[in-house]
Amino acid sequence: MENMTSNPETDLYSPTTRLDDERVARVAPAGQSPLAGARLRTAAIWHGSPDLGHANTMSANSAISNLGIEFTELGPNYLTGRMPVDSRTRQPFGILHGGASVLLAETLVSCAATFVAAPGKACVGMEINANHLRPVASGWVTGIARPISLGRRSQVWEVRIVDGNDRLVCISRCTMAVIDAP
Repeated sequence: MENMTSNPETDLYSPTTRLDDERVARVAPAGQSPLAGARLRTAAIWHGSPDLGHANTMSANSAISNLGIEFTELGPNYLTGRMPVDSRTRQPFGILHGGASVLLAETLVSCAATFVAAPGKACVGMEINANHLRPVASGWVTGIARPISLGRRSQVWEVRIVDGNDRLVCISRCTMAVIDAP
């Protein structure tokens, strides 16, 4: 490795340090140029005027509110929400249940995908996966959903869930189908 030279084009996707010094590789999605990904990270992506208060109200009397999930911030290209780590979300060993993390991730993506969908379109989940990286016993976890790809027929989102010290707890990817609204 000592004899390797630096190349700005290939170094763009070299491993970087994020959050709690974990090594995370930056990889351009297949078929997408680095510039296309940069556009998703900087441009406002929402249709209309999304209302987080309305989204929180619509979540009443559902798994979302029963687990204490709240939508907290809407940026130009991301949606943030949080969930308590308490008796509702812990598994028998006293740490955050992986299923609760997945429910937080899917909740954020479903809401964000709805905010992005064109008028007359709806989004439904096709696939979700999650890697649980660190246990959390109490406090709050916060998830941030960002788009990886926003196509006419499908959307792919990444959700990073962190603990109160901004340490990565879970990373999830969710694929949504874009369909005609019922």
